[in-house]
Amino acid sequence: MNAPVTVFVIGECMIELQRKEQQQEQAMAYRFGGDTLNAALYMARLLDARRHQVAYVTALGTDGLSDDMCASWQEEGINTRCVQRLDDKLPGMYLIETDGQGERNFHYWRSDSAARHWMRRAQAPDILRELAGARHVVLSGISLAILPPADRELLLATLAQCHAQGGQIIFDNNYRPRLWESADAAASIYHRILSLSSLALLTLDDEEALYGPASIAQVLARTAALGVPEIVLKRGAQPCIVWRDGEQEEVAAQPVARVVDTTAAGDSFGAAYVAARLAGQPPAVAAAAGHRLAACVIGQRGAIIARTEMPAG
Repeated sequence: MNAPVTVFVIGECMIELQRKEQQQEQAMAYRFGGDTLNAALYMARLLDARRHQVAYVTALGTDGLSDDMCASWQEEGINTRCVQRLDDKLPGMYLIETDGQGERNFHYWRSDSAARHWMRRAQAPDILRELAGARHVVLSGISLAILPPADRELLLATLAQCHAQGGQIIFDNNYRPRLWESADAAASIYHRILSLSSLALLTLDDEEALYGPASIAQVLARTAALGVPEIVLKRGAQPCIVWRDGEQEEVAAQPVARVVDTTAAGDSFGAAYVAARLAGQPPAVAAAAGHRLAACVIGQRGAIIARTEMPAG
């Protein structure tokens, strides 16, 4: 039997702090999360391990929490050979506050996190060679935003090699203005990564935050003009739009009785979509799978739900 194909996921995992009430006092609990790590973990749960393995590309510290992160990823079946450990850096951290409707407000401490330095350390050349020859690479706007400009250029050059050799690049737009030097810088990088991408997972709110208000048709046309053959436009509780080679379809969202926390809604949707597509399912079926997982995730607190809470099928 052939060895599993590796799906490389590039990004940053952080320590996720949560406020908790304990005997009339506030306390802090922590978990681990981050857009691409959330996606990697859910993909690892959903993919057939005989056919695909997920490898996470990042950097962590050598502290106890970093040890816990790596151990938890390995327990989920994520390959950590591309996780560099830096003895002079620590993982980033963020606090999520949610309102009564489950909407989030984030507070970050990540300006010198280990993940920002992964391309400047000893193992990086070997990792970049693996990425250049990869069959599948998944990354987000955040994966690029946290890197210094020179490192972004090197990563884009590596992904261009991957694309030229037939590799599939999957890009989630996840636009966070505070991480970029300017909107123009972000738009320029997005243009370049999308021109290499086989699949674009776009959140409509992020598209409008970066480019300004636009109709669905305008967003699809702008992205398709860059040569992207498959586009998914996520619109929260509204039906998502799936576009492939000129054919467009709406796929209804899964009803949710009570939204508790929208953290990782888009990440989980994208993970289930990609896993279904890699398993050979058509786009509309993949989108329905994305909606099912996202509905489970937003009905609970935190980015990662227990395995026992994963949707069936």
